[in-house]
Parts: sequence; structure tokens; C-alpha cells
Amino acid sequence: MKVFKFGGASVSTVERIMNVAAILQSYQEEPLLVVISAMGKTTNALEKVVAAFYAREKDQALELFQVIKQQHFEIAASLQEKAGHPGGETNITYLSDFFTEVEWLLHDKPVRDYDYYYDQVVCIGELLSTAIVSHYLNVIGLSNALIDVRDIIRTDNAFRDARINWKVTEEKVHERILPLFQLNQMVITQGFIGSTDENESTTLGREGSDYTAAVFANLLNAKELTIWKDVQGVMNADPKLYAAATWIPDLNYQEVIEMAYYGAQVIHPNTIKPLQNKNIPLQVRSFIHPGDAGTCIHNQKIRHLPPIIVYKNNQVLVEMKSKDYSFVSEGLTAAVYQIFESLKFKPNLTQSAAISVLCVVDEHPEKVEELALQATTHFEVTLKRNLHLLTIRHYNEQVLEELIKDATIVLKQQTPETIQVLIDHVK
Repeated sequence: MKVFKFGGASVSTVERIMNVAAILQSYQEEPLLVVISAMGKTTNALEKVVAAFYAREKDQALELFQVIKQQHFEIAASLQEKAGHPGGETNITYLSDFFTEVEWLLHDKPVRDYDYYYDQVVCIGELLSTAIVSHYLNVIGLSNALIDVRDIIRTDNAFRDARINWKVTEEKVHERILPLFQLNQMVITQGFIGSTDENESTTLGREGSDYTAAVFANLLNAKELTIWKDVQGVMNADPKLYAAATWIPDLNYQEVIEMAYYGAQVIHPNTIKPLQNKNIPLQVRSFIHPGDAGTCIHNQKIRHLPPIIVYKNNQVLVEMKSKDYSFVSEGLTAAVYQIFESLKFKPNLTQSAAISVLCVVDEHPEKVEELALQATTHFEVTLKRNLHLLTIRHYNEQVLEELIKDATIVLKQQTPETIQVLIDHVK
């Protein structure tokens, strides 16, 4: 048993869906569970639908959704043509129920909080993409079973950041997923989403499809999990920001967790633990060049890694200085972390002095302002915006000097393994 995960970029066009089919065609010798994300930028488009709906702009929400609906109809119809089964919308009525599910909601008025409606609407992206891909594969002779992951992944009701009930989910996997493999070599399902005990849709956080795939790999005792991306594997830096970025053929679980912690947009932070618990290797490979070797992430020691570089733009430095010159170690640090916990907000870097605490956070204006407001109970608060946080693991002075040249250093923190530098602009 293997688990594959295809992200939105891999199914963003008709040609790329056909490419996914070609990849799957070459893996028919053993059972495959395939997790697929929403197509391209569909999630972003659906977020705009939610925003319009919640602002009580019903007509605008419906218009925005109509665009999404038409795009999916066109892709589905084009795939029918490519497969030699033309017929336009008469052959793609299998999508109608998904559209009805959202349109019914959009004709109502919001009476619950934003996060609830976000999950009910945004989840449709994954449901549409998997329905289209599954249908196309069956038409071209790649037999598969499609299952709604909301019938499997059981979560709490923390909408937009739901936590999985592992016990119930494992029971559902045994009840619903395993029997499908008695009749099919391939099962297709969605990432990113689940449902509550009341059958309300939930999401697991952005990029949660990787996590979904890891959960299935764990519960199915898979031989390995492969995440198919548009790059060869894991790079030591974003090649768009660092021209000398190189491919890393091998990593271990700990290193990937560290990379995710510091903000590398490679693997979802929650993905590694379910794999590490059962020592399941993770392959990161290119769907553009599927014959190339990718990156293998495992539980063995790795030596001689290159410097791993992570940029986080749009950072805010929050400086909190105690009003009465009390030492921050006398309870004030705990007060700061209580505020972060209450806001579900994570600092990217913290540094304490005798009477002050410095925190570097992502620029989420509403959360930054609320953090500053609550902190004024104990502190004088100042904010400095438009900063950039550079993190280098396994750093050396040559790489550091190259990356911070012509930049003004606002804050620096380092250990023997990792250095973080807050700068006011990037070269």
C-alpha cells in the first residue's frame, strides 16, 4: 500500500490532470490511496466567495461562485473530449450536487461566525477536483473508487483549524476504506477537510492536504507516502529568492520539522509526526519530471547538510517594555504567552531583556492590533512593520554575509545550529 498526494498545481489544468493520470498509470501493481487538493487557485477564489457572503453581498457571492462553477464545468467537459467521450455538460452532471450544496448556503444569511461558513464553502474545492479526476480516470480505464473524506476524517468543531479524532477516524478507515480495496486497486479522496459529529464540514488549516495524506499513511500502515510537487524535491532555499538554491536528496524527520517551524513552505508542520510514529518514509517528487529522483525523508541521521535558508516577509517587531520597570521574568513573560494563546497567534522569534520582551510576528493586522491592545495592560508597546525575517540552519559566515549584505539588522538571535536575523529590507 502506498499513499500519493497531489497538490493544487498538479491538477490546475486539463493537461496537468492528464499528466497525473499518466503517473498513476505507471503505479498499478499495488494498492494506491490518492489524496488530491483543490485545483490551482480555487481555494483563494472560494475565500472571496465566503468574504462576500459574510458581508451580506449575496449577489456578489453568487457571481463569484458562478465563475468557479463554470471553470470546473469547462475542465470536466474538456477532459471528456480528450478521453473521446464528448457531450459537454450532459456528461458532467456528477458535479451538480456539490454546486447545490454551496448555492443553497449562499442564498441564506450568515447567523454563525465566519470560520464556520469558511469551512462549509471552501471544502467544495477538494470535492470538485477529486470528482473530476476520479471520473476522468474511470473513463480512460484507470478504475478507482471515490470516497468523500468527510465520511472518514472525524474532527472537533474548531472550524478552520480542526483537530482529528484519531480513534473514530481509524474506525472509519477500517469500516469504509479497506473494503474498497477489495474491489479496487485505487481509492481517491480529498485532503484538507473533515467533518464534525454533526456532519458539518471542517478544514485542517492551510496546506492540510499533506497532513491528511500522512494520517491515511499512518492508519493504513503504508509502505511510503509520496507528495508530488512542481519541484524536484526539497530545496535548501526558495530558488525565486536565492539563485544558488540546491536540491537536497535526503532529509530526516527532525530536520523537516525544524524547517517547517521556521517557516519553510515545504511540508505541512503536522505531516511528519504520523509518519515518524510508524517510520514511514516520505518521498517528495516532481509531477513535472516524475522520472527524476526526489527527496526522501526518513528517520536516519543526515550529515553535511547545506545551509537551509528560510525567508519570511511582512514581519512585525512588537516591543513590549514593562510600565513600572518590573522584571519581565516576574510573571510578565507568562502574560505575553497567554495573550498569544488566546489569539491563536504564534511568534516567529522572541527575545527577552530585563524589562522588555521582543516578539516578531506575521503581519496579520487584526491580530497584531489586538496583541498590542491586550499587552498595554502591562507594557508600553511599540510596533515596527515591513520587516523580513531570515533564518539559516547549518549556517556559515560566508552565506550569512551574502544574504544580509546591504540590509540593516534590527535583531539577531543565534545558536550553534541556527541563526535568525530580522532585517529592514532584503537585497
